Amino acid sequence: MFFINGKKEVIGIDIGSSSVKLVQLKEHKGGYQLINAGIMPLPPEAIVDNTIMDSLSIVEVIKNLTSSLGVKIKDVACSISGNSVIIRKISLPSMPPEELEDQISWEAEQYIPFDINDVNLDFQILSSDSIDPSKMNVLLVASKKDIINDYVAVFNEAGLHLSVIDVDSFAVQNAFEINYDIEPNDVLALINVGAGVTNINVVKNGITLFTRDVQLGGNLYTEEIQKQLGVGSVEAESFKMLAHEARSNELKDVVGKVNETITQEIRRSLDFYNTTANEDKITKIFISGGCSKMHNLLTAISEKLTLPVEIFNPFLKLQYSDKDFDSEYLQEIGPLMAVSVGLAIRRVGDK
Repeated sequence: MFFINGKKEVIGIDIGSSSVKLVQLKEHKGGYQLINAGIMPLPPEAIVDNTIMDSLSIVEVIKNLTSSLGVKIKDVACSISGNSVIIRKISLPSMPPEELEDQISWEAEQYIPFDINDVNLDFQILSSDSIDPSKMNVLLVASKKDIINDYVAVFNEAGLHLSVIDVDSFAVQNAFEINYDIEPNDVLALINVGAGVTNINVVKNGITLFTRDVQLGGNLYTEEIQKQLGVGSVEAESFKMLAHEARSNELKDVVGKVNETITQEIRRSLDFYNTTANEDKITKIFISGGCSKMHNLLTAISEKLTLPVEIFNPFLKLQYSDKDFDSEYLQEIGPLMAVSVGLAIRRVGDK
């Protein structure tokens, strides 16, 4: 969201706290064709609290991933989330975008808890204010420059050029909009449950009504399995992935309690949205991220929020060659790739 360069293709690279995901798309017959998709794990604690801690390992994984997939494009779209980014929906006097461009730094100072010179700013005008027509709703996005510089350095070391920076929630939304037909009155919660962060984005007609990142995700399952069952991290990770077929009631109890914790956090955020939403109540939830397939998580969310819940498939409407891609493999990795699919439709020079 912060870099502007002409409209060349990019590769979408999502650096999560447990893995790096890559997607390459090509515009084709009014839609998109899948050219490349891959995922590689990261060493533990390469990313901690959305901060790059082990840049050498990340560079190595990116190099291996691009090399193994035969990727030739050098321009990258990447995204950030959690405490790396601040997102505020604000109300300002109505003005043309060019005028707001000149004033945004001054306006943002009231909402950003950092020195304005230390952050990169971006904005999107959403709509006129329904209560006061002389005002407009604006989405303000800010990220600290040192965090952006860390990502720039990592991609430079990997022989790539960071051309577009987005936000995880908005990347998921972009991926959703190219894959699903949305009714004008649908109010949808797009929830991306990653390893360390859960991104929540409530949208209607392509406009974000509410967004929040919760510092909670799949790592909590691993930590609780380690603690409660007295096993190491590698074994805990294996138990987590096989929880759906486990015979151990003890393991199922641990997973069930974590499901409850994550569900409570999601409910707390959506309850907060609902108290200010007037008529725009959520009608359906779509879940993505590595934890979307956790044993009974969707059921727990659906029951607690009394809403229909569906796993989001970011490959649903993408065209691809059966010779190059196995449909079962794409279905398996799909929920993990929502952010990277959304990044891959960006272009160099996008705002």
